[in-house]
Amino acid sequence: MYVKKVENEQELNDAFKVRKEVFVYEQDVPMEEEIDEHEQEATHFVLYDENEPGGAGRFRIVDGYGKIERVCVRKETRKGGSGKKIMLSIEDHARAQGIDTLKLHAQTHAIPFYEKLGYEVISDEFLDAGIPHRTMKKNI
Repeated sequence: MYVKKVENEQELNDAFKVRKEVFVYEQDVPMEEEIDEHEQEATHFVLYDENEPGGAGRFRIVDGYGKIERVCVRKETRKGGSGKKIMLSIEDHARAQGIDTLKLHAQTHAIPFYEKLGYEVISDEFLDAGIPHRTMKKNI
């Protein structure tokens, strides 16, 4: 398994394919909320498992901090640290951009995963696409 920063249309389509599978089909997020107005400005990442897209995530700089978004892993690929690989790749990219603070909106069931990576909860629970979330932060 390896994570690649998206550099072409095919890789972007691979990221969208995973996101649609996880968020739209598995979690019932409306397509118009999943694919949004920030796609063009974001840096996208795809996790490949034997050359098949198995995970994805994106990164944006917002108000001077790095915002990690749309991190997901296909059911078949949720093993062997795949989510951690995506997160570490995004963190490395953020450091290279001179960013030292990261934030993300974690689905509440995923909070323990992010806590293991050093993120801490900094907000009350809120709904995003009908799913409970909390904001988390990490200084890198």
